Amino acid sequence: MNGAARRGGTVSRRTNPVVAVMIGSDSDLPAMERCVKTLTILGIPHELSVLSAHRTPDEVDAYVRSAEAAGVRVFICAAGGAAHLAGAVVARTLLPVIGVPLASTPLGGLDALLSTVQMPSSVPVATVAIGDAGASNAAFLAARILALSDPDLRRRLEAHREQTRKSVLEKNRAAREKSGS
Repeated sequence: MNGAARRGGTVSRRTNPVVAVMIGSDSDLPAMERCVKTLTILGIPHELSVLSAHRTPDEVDAYVRSAEAAGVRVFICAAGGAAHLAGAVVARTLLPVIGVPLASTPLGGLDALLSTVQMPSSVPVATVAIGDAGASNAAFLAARILALSDPDLRRRLEAHREQTRKSVLEKNRAAREKSGS
């Protein structure tokens, strides 16, 4: 996983990530493992940061500006509860922002979903499903956005789609054999 380290209020990058994955708390990391894994599988340079819209607003602002200047082209923001991280990020950039609502409260993520999806007009956050499926789909959505100008990434997405198709057909074959159909 590519990483960013905070040093004196600046961001030090080991690579040139094109996707910034941001989580509001380190407790959100297990939920976002599928996102990071998918980006890695697709060969998309990325970095992960733990920054809170409520607890570190100045650092969120500085990070978004420095990430954009460094070449990040898509932000993926995951948070539970009030889930304002995606909103805080989209307020500071014109780049695409994908929000992943997480189930971290007794409401099972519904609060985070509503906080993420109910953005005012002209301040869009693309919102995916709550939890694991959303984490994975956020990576795939970021990949599709990037593939608009990256033919190699588009080919990798096409190959992944074909691999998934073959896997489903194999499972269908196995299930039919098992059931005697």
